Amino acid sequence: MWLVLGALRRPITVIVAVLALILGSLLALRKMQVDIFPNLGAPAIYVAAPYGGLSPAQMESFVTYNYEYHFFYIAGIDHVESKTIQGAALMKLVFRPETDMTQALAQVVASVNRSRAFMPAGSVPPFVTRFDAGSVPVAQLVFSSPSRNVGEMQEIAVTRVRPFFASLPGVSAPPPFGASQRTVVVRLEPEKLRAYGLSPEEAIASIGKATSILPAGNLRSGDFNQVVNTNASIGPNFQELLDAPIRAAGPSSVYLRDIGSVELGTDITNGFAHVNGRRTVYIPVTKRADASTLAVVERIKAALPAMRALVPDDVDIRLEFDQSRYVANAIRGLLHEGLLGALLTGLMVL
Repeated sequence: MWLVLGALRRPITVIVAVLALILGSLLALRKMQVDIFPNLGAPAIYVAAPYGGLSPAQMESFVTYNYEYHFFYIAGIDHVESKTIQGAALMKLVFRPETDMTQALAQVVASVNRSRAFMPAGSVPPFVTRFDAGSVPVAQLVFSSPSRNVGEMQEIAVTRVRPFFASLPGVSAPPPFGASQRTVVVRLEPEKLRAYGLSPEEAIASIGKATSILPAGNLRSGDFNQVVNTNASIGPNFQELLDAPIRAAGPSSVYLRDIGSVELGTDITNGFAHVNGRRTVYIPVTKRADASTLAVVERIKAALPAMRALVPDDVDIRLEFDQSRYVANAIRGLLHEGLLGALLTGLMVL
């Protein structure tokens, strides 16, 4: 009762307090991140280690075990979970809730670098990433063209669109999906290898040496000084690779054209996408855990004209599978229910 009597005695003070609350609420709403999931900050780090050709048992023995052995030296770690499949190992490092994840990530990277000394020859650095339930795909940038194949669109997406796309705030830029990487394929004929007494390993090593880029020092002549390098990389005329020497032995030298062929192809296909019955390429729009779905999608829509200006006229870029509409519908429902509740409360007071 005293609260009601105090408000009746000082109406101006009450009005100012109410206006201050309304103004503070509006300012808080402007700065509040609007999304379905909050930034959970899950204390987990994922390590994905690829190594082609090994069976799951071999991956666990030679790759996963060595990583797990070094991970347990990291401070604050609770437990490690791992799954191994053919050619890949996925490890989940779970930390205690009070762990500083920035420091933990640095220690994981250091442990990975130390573990690589015990890995089989030819292993590549693994992928190390933080995990959060709020870091999810919110849309897809879909590329389509009536005249270009998926390999060409993949190259356009990687070299032209992805660098600009990655610079947008709150967006992470995974590689495009739907096409295989364009590669130069060397096909060796087993019968000819046996006829020349060569093994596939010798041919691979010779091709690697023939296509290497090495510094060769400086060429100095008086006041003239020029950097000299050995550039044997594969250019537009990839058929020149057929002249690569496999065995240098004078008149009886063996070249790649004697034991195989070269063609321009693609890497092994591990996924594809279709738009209106045609294969295409798309880039998932993945927001960061601390970013708002609505803000990220609005930035992508605003940047679409700039992205289209980076690609040829016969390539179209569209934003598909927009997930922000679910967030917008939830916000509209929340506002509707809030206004309805305020109206009914006001009617009851009156």
